[in-house]
Amino acid sequence: MIDNLKKILNEDQDPKAIEKITSKLENLLMNNEEVGYIAVQKKPAVTILPDSIVVTNKRIILCKPKNLGLSMEFVDYDWDDIAASFVKEGILGADFTFTTKSELTHTVDYLPKNQARKLYTFAKEQLDLLKNPTAAAPIASIPVAEEIKAEIPAEEIVEEVETEEVTSFAEIMPSTPAVQETYAEPISQTQPTGEKKLSEMNHEELFAKLQNYKKLLDNGLILQGEYDKLKAEVLQYM
Repeated sequence: MIDNLKKILNEDQDPKAIEKITSKLENLLMNNEEVGYIAVQKKPAVTILPDSIVVTNKRIILCKPKNLGLSMEFVDYDWDDIAASFVKEGILGADFTFTTKSELTHTVDYLPKNQARKLYTFAKEQLDLLKNPTAAAPIASIPVAEEIKAEIPAEEIVEEVETEEVTSFAEIMPSTPAVQETYAEPISQTQPTGEKKLSEMNHEELFAKLQNYKKLLDNGLILQGEYDKLKAEVLQYM
């Protein structure tokens, strides 16, 4: 604590004010609690009874003189209760403000600017430690057990197989059943039972037969070659 106070006194602090505050704090500090910084109010006029703010590694303590300096009022807030802190600098000094999670706001005005900045920096560090408690502790290297190390598979030896020259593509093509194209069977001169032969038909019947073949061709039921063959058979009897 003495080393910290030496640093504070090097920043335009009033030694008498710091000594008075620290003497009051001796019986208020908890176990393992250390004072991080003390900022003392300095108004433009003569400040007889200045307010001060003390930050430790556990809380923020507001110190307000009472009864003409014969007594001191202390109000403290744990860092767990602090929501945020702010600094606003002006011409005659700076204001340090902090808010609690219960939506209370406290401001200490007319603080020297360098003291307000130190105060804000310390408060910011404490709030960051609460958000990331592991950030302050050094990360220990964890040895990796040999038995859980991933084994690297050995490279597989690929045996080269001598290839044979293929002289016919039929040897490597998969055998698939041949697709047989179906065509309409040509209509022969022999007609189903009960139907006249072409030689027995008259001119009008042959002409109607020829028209039926043409319809089959137009509907794609017979090919052009089949139609030509059927047409020739009909025409030889007309």
